[in-house]
Amino acid sequence: MTNDQWDILLRTVHGEKPQKPVTGFIIDSPWIPGWANISTLQFYSSEQIWFEANKKAIETFPEILFLPGFWSEFGMCTEPSAFGAKLVWNEFNLPHADKVIYDISDAAGLKIPNPKTDGLLPFIIQRLANYETPIRQMGHDIKFAVARGPLNIASFLMGTTEFMMALMMDPENAHKLLETITRFSIDWIQYQKEKFPSIEGILLLDDIVGFIGDDECKEFAVPYIQRIFSAIDSKLNFFHNDAQGLISTPYLKEMGVSLFNFSFEHSMKEIRELAGPEVALIGNLPPRDVLMAKTPEQVREETRKMVLEFGDPNRVIWSCGGGMPQNVSTENIQAFKETIDEVVPQLG
Repeated sequence: MTNDQWDILLRTVHGEKPQKPVTGFIIDSPWIPGWANISTLQFYSSEQIWFEANKKAIETFPEILFLPGFWSEFGMCTEPSAFGAKLVWNEFNLPHADKVIYDISDAAGLKIPNPKTDGLLPFIIQRLANYETPIRQMGHDIKFAVARGPLNIASFLMGTTEFMMALMMDPENAHKLLETITRFSIDWIQYQKEKFPSIEGILLLDDIVGFIGDDECKEFAVPYIQRIFSAIDSKLNFFHNDAQGLISTPYLKEMGVSLFNFSFEHSMKEIRELAGPEVALIGNLPPRDVLMAKTPEQVREETRKMVLEFGDPNRVIWSCGGGMPQNVSTENIQAFKETIDEVVPQLG
């Protein structure tokens, strides 16, 4: 992300009306490899291929914000790897991490990983360090520290169903697990900031927040996420949850969230009402069923409909309801961007 783009993002999130509508997408390994005609394994295993693929996306769509920008990641395996999870790789699909906890009582003995030495984390940092100069030569900087959220990591370490049951059956040990993960996440974000002082924001991704009830959200999500977003002096706290979001949305401000990416199943009006006027929204076209599956003309039609139904250009980054999915074409992204630039100014 360039400094100008970062400035536009901050101004928009903090309530200033931009001169032009702002379009942005979360992009990572579900979308980039296929779009760039490379395998997922090539994308992960070659720093040069990773850099060139991100560079190609940025140069193809120079007026779109790609978030977090040059995301150094290994799918969902990044944080679980630090806890010792076995990682299973696939040439054209996302990898997955095996469980490391088979009973919630084991949480008490789980050690806090060291982000400087454990799992894939040193490779995440080294990839960025190796390409920091080429990234800057493009006029970009590393602006976000990125981490999966505490409930998300917990679900990988012991399984989603098992973790959800643990919240109900053994809350004491569930808290111990989340405490360990939270302390690790804080260390991880602070280490990213230490290595790259240009970082000024945090991106936290946690879909499991969308699977719990109100009481559980207040007890097991809000306090831990709030602590993670306080790990550094961040100018922008970006939270992604594209699962069910109506339970957690009223607590976004309390968690410290300033920008929220949510499920396409919720209208932007609905989320704005629940989140309040101070939380900026990034969304909310259906990513798979429209942005990927429809023709460019249908994308234009659905984008126009989305904008006019919401009717509010303030504190909005126009996007899809989640990260960019696989197989979204260049033509459909261009159709989305052109329609946003045409219709949003009509809102006044």
